[in-house]
Amino acid sequence: MDIKKIGYTTGVFDMFHVGHLNLIKRAKEQCDYLIVGVTTDELVSYKNKKAIIPHKERMEIVENIKYVDQVVPQVNMNKMEAWKKYNFDVMFVGSDWKGTEKWNEYEKQFASIGVDIIYFPYTKGTSSTQLRETLEKIKNIEIAATK
Repeated sequence: MDIKKIGYTTGVFDMFHVGHLNLIKRAKEQCDYLIVGVTTDELVSYKNKKAIIPHKERMEIVENIKYVDQVVPQVNMNKMEAWKKYNFDVMFVGSDWKGTEKWNEYEKQFASIGVDIIYFPYTKGTSSTQLRETLEKIKNIEIAATK
């Protein structure tokens, strides 16, 4: 029997861009089977934001990426609960979480069960935050033009 290395990553994946694609592609390069959790609209509020693209559509976008083997809804931020459900061998996450109290704790918990955490640097350039800021500027310009 061939044992596969299962990887897991999560994200909002709102306004999907090349940074999202790079994360998923790099994750797939380091595992045989990649599970991607797409954050539900309700959970997006942890970023004090509202998703522009509805959850169902974000799930469909991610499902159609050739590097993704399985897409699941991310309904909470508890990564240990996700491990119990999906039994992955490695977790992929953005480097902006490295060294935080929450992820230091996850590192300890995952190490005790043999799960690796791999941090990927953010892709320089486009980000969802930058896209939101640009949209807001355009909206403000349009509002000012109508006055």
